[in-house]
Amino acid sequence: MSSVLQPPATGKDPAGTTYRPVSSHLAIAPPVSVVIPAMNEAENLPYVFKTLPDWIHEVVLVDGNSTDDTVAVARELWPDVKVVEQRGKGKGDALITGFKACTGDIIVMVDADGSADGQEIVSYVSALVSGADFAKGSRFANGGGTDDMTFIRKMGNAALCSVVNRKFGARYTDLCYGYNAFWRHCLDKIELDCTGFEVETLMNIRVVKAGLKVQEIPSHEYLRIHGASNLRAVRDGLRVLRVILEERSNRRALRGSRPQSPVLGSTVRGKVS
Repeated sequence: MSSVLQPPATGKDPAGTTYRPVSSHLAIAPPVSVVIPAMNEAENLPYVFKTLPDWIHEVVLVDGNSTDDTVAVARELWPDVKVVEQRGKGKGDALITGFKACTGDIIVMVDADGSADGQEIVSYVSALVSGADFAKGSRFANGGGTDDMTFIRKMGNAALCSVVNRKFGARYTDLCYGYNAFWRHCLDKIELDCTGFEVETLMNIRVVKAGLKVQEIPSHEYLRIHGASNLRAVRDGLRVLRVILEERSNRRALRGSRPQSPVLGSTVRGKVS
C-alpha cells in the first residue's frame, strides 16, 4: 500500500512513480476504480457523475439490461467509462460483475440513484492509504446522516446491525449501506456469492471474519432524485437476516477483535484484526 504523500510538483517522485492529486495536501499512487451498478438510471446519472473526482482511474458501469438511455448517458458524461453488461439479476450479481472488470488497486462502490456524494470518495481512499483494508460508509457515525430512510427501515437496520455486532464481534454503527471502498486484495478473502441487496451485509460480515482492518467513514445519504427504489424493507430485511444466520452457522474461524485507533478524526467501528 502507498502512504499519504505531499504531491510532487511534477506528479512523480524521484523514482518515477506517478501520483494522482486527491486534494491540496494529498496524493496517492494506487489507481482507484469506481463501480456503479445501474438499471434504468439515465435521469440520475448526471447527478452521480458530476460529483465524481477527476482523479479517478476508471469508472465501471454495470448495466442491468436497461431499457432507457443509461449506457448512452454514461458514455456522454464520462467518455472513458467501462460499460459491462450484467448477465444475471440483482445488486449483488451486478457488483460482483463490476468488481471482476476493475483494474484499479482500490475499488469504490457507488449507487446510481444520486443518493451518494462522490466527493466523499477522498475520505474513503484516505482511510485505505492510511492502513485500513475496508472503508465502510456509515450514515450513523458522527458526521453522517440520511434523508432517505423510513422509521421502519431505520429500526430494522439498527436491529440487524446489533445482531451482527453481537454474533461476530463487530462494532458497526450501520449495516445495510452500499457506499464502501476497499483494496482489491480483499476480494480474495471474502468470496462474494449472493445476488441481492444483502450483498452489503455479506461483505460487512466476511471482512470481520477474515480479520481485515475496517474503518467506518461518516457518509450522508441523499434522497433518490428520480424513479423508485427496488428495495423492499420486509423482503430484503428477511434476506439480510438469512445471510446473518447462514454466516453464523458456517464454520469459518472468527478472529479476535479489538478497537482500531481513529483515522481522519472519525469514530471507528467494526475493526477486527
